[in-house]
Amino acid sequence: MRYLMLQKAHGAEPDEKLFAEMGAFIEELTASGMLLATGGLDPAGFKMESAGDELTITDGPFTEAKEAIGGFALVEVRSKEEAVELGRRFRKIVGDGETLIHQVFGP
Repeated sequence: MRYLMLQKAHGAEPDEKLFAEMGAFIEELTASGMLLATGGLDPAGFKMESAGDELTITDGPFTEAKEAIGGFALVEVRSKEEAVELGRRFRKIVGDGETLIHQVFGP
């Protein structure tokens, strides 16, 4: 089962302890084969809308800074419970905030 874990931006600057703990966590997940991809996201982004043959592209940002998605991880796990446990470990490292987790369907 694949899950997309989205981290809401919280504006706090990471310190060396956070970098070290997150680096170790990412290394562990990569070595285990659970981590498929990870990265930070541009908070502005852009939006595409279509209506018939017309395509409109609008530059962001579209949300308040506290609602913007700051980063993501795509993981491969055996169950929802395992995804929740990874999310719990992540939140313990980064502290207070919000993570959204969605199961990814398809091959």
